Amino acid sequence: MIAGDGPAPSLVLLLIEALPEEALTRAIAAGNEGLHGWDASRFLLADIYDAINLNTRATGNWKKSPPTIPHWPRPKPRQAREQAKRVTVADLHARFTAGPRG
Repeated sequence: MIAGDGPAPSLVLLLIEALPEEALTRAIAAGNEGLHGWDASRFLLADIYDAINLNTRATGNWKKSPPTIPHWPRPKPRQAREQAKRVTVADLHARFTAGPRG
């Protein structure tokens, strides 16, 4: 790609878009590596698990107070302060034309 060799950029974009939802590349592109392995079905299964536990807690015949059942762990959303600043073409040009550092 750098020397003009390799696949066309449109082909690379097409291949990246064709990756499954749970791919690490998509998780990194979304800015949250914790999403690796999580697709829509995994989120739905976690919600079903939590709903069953809530129903069990609500309808159980408990002698004292019902036990606390932990939620299924989910990936944490990216914090606002961790979100990267948008990089413009002018920023990239300035970075590459600045020359070697040091």
